[in-house]
Amino acid sequence: MGDILITDDERDIRELIGDILEDEGFTTRLAANSDQCMKEIATSPPALMILDIWLKDSNMDGIDILKSVKRDHPDIPIVIISGHGNIEIAVAAIKQGAYDFIEKPFNIDQLMVVIRRAMETSRLRRENIELKRGETTATEMLGESAAFRALKSQLDKVTKSNGRVMLTGPAGAGKEIAARYIHANSTRSSSPFITVSSASVEPERMEEVLFGRQTSSGVEKGLLEEANGGVIYFDEIADMPMGTQSKILRVLVDQTFHRVGGNDKVQVDLRVVSSTNRNLPGEIEAGTFREELFHRLNVVPIHVPSLEERREDIPLLAEYFVGFFNRTQGLPMRTLADDARALLQTMIWPGNVRQLKNVVERVLILGDSSNEITAKELPNAGDASADESRIVLSGGLATLPLREARELFEREYLLTQINRFGGNISRTASFVGMERSALHRKLKSLGVSTTNKAGARIAHIESSA
Repeated sequence: MGDILITDDERDIRELIGDILEDEGFTTRLAANSDQCMKEIATSPPALMILDIWLKDSNMDGIDILKSVKRDHPDIPIVIISGHGNIEIAVAAIKQGAYDFIEKPFNIDQLMVVIRRAMETSRLRRENIELKRGETTATEMLGESAAFRALKSQLDKVTKSNGRVMLTGPAGAGKEIAARYIHANSTRSSSPFITVSSASVEPERMEEVLFGRQTSSGVEKGLLEEANGGVIYFDEIADMPMGTQSKILRVLVDQTFHRVGGNDKVQVDLRVVSSTNRNLPGEIEAGTFREELFHRLNVVPIHVPSLEERREDIPLLAEYFVGFFNRTQGLPMRTLADDARALLQTMIWPGNVRQLKNVVERVLILGDSSNEITAKELPNAGDASADESRIVLSGGLATLPLREARELFEREYLLTQINRFGGNISRTASFVGMERSALHRKLKSLGVSTTNKAGARIAHIESSA
């Protein structure tokens, strides 16, 4: 539920509070003086602090500790307790950033109410910061295809563990959505999800961004520290500089590191999810990626399928994006005509789901005012001919004799339709108007077969070997 640091010079009180909190499901750490307290914070910042204002045999009192923590870790809620309470002390503590002030002897129920409110306030503040930073993205997983169901089944299996996950797949396929789905459905869902964009950070700044910086004026937390207790997501890990890779490797081993310019060892509790669209074994062979880091990160490899591998899902995703842009931008709420659905499922999508989203947004902005999106509004439709019953032949097809051109057209047409329907021969036969047995014979004569890939059946041309 949360890690709480209890600092009080009276052993009985700090142990009593610790026992009660652990009975409520919290984890606790105990400190008897300011030195122990500051050492615990430097080792690993807690989720919340309970701090006595008067500390015997300490270099700092509670107000001094409060000022120091609020300077370096402003997001940690601090509940002040004191056996010598008065209005002036309470006001001073609140002004310095304390969440609340409780006078000894305190009521345990009252203390629990304050702690839970403080934890909830901290969570909401963190979510608000993430929203402002643009760190929050939809985690809804949409799809009905066999490839999608296989992906979701794998993701569901890893959500409850702390195992490191490596997501592979082409750019735009939805690897970050998959990573956020793991986080949102895990026991760490109330803790941070922090993205490290390996390609967008300048190599010379990468260590400062990850590990933070410590100077005479204070501490600047890095992304690893911000992700403490939650999930750190390394987006396109192959773009991380080699020097940083070796330091990340050490973090994965013992979950500790030093800030840039600092000597204090910082301990973190992280779950690591990473992604790549590159062939990491090939990168290892080329000397651009560390083999030890690959094996540390690749504990549970999960392939995120391309849009081509899940063509059945394209209309569903397109309709979702229409609704999304209607809600977020006020763009018109339109439906997909049958010809638009068919064309979307047969188009080439090198940018995958990201490209589909862009196409839908463009159509809603530039399209006409009708209730339906038709095929002629889509990019592949091209300039409509005056005679819409005609199609334009490609140069290669136009140079072939009729028999060869017909065979090539039938092969490509049937390949497209089978993949559009996720390898389902019955649905393909129904759409193209053939008996299933006749379609099987036709596919065999054209050298077309289907195999399983990423949980779905994909049509391809048989090898002549």
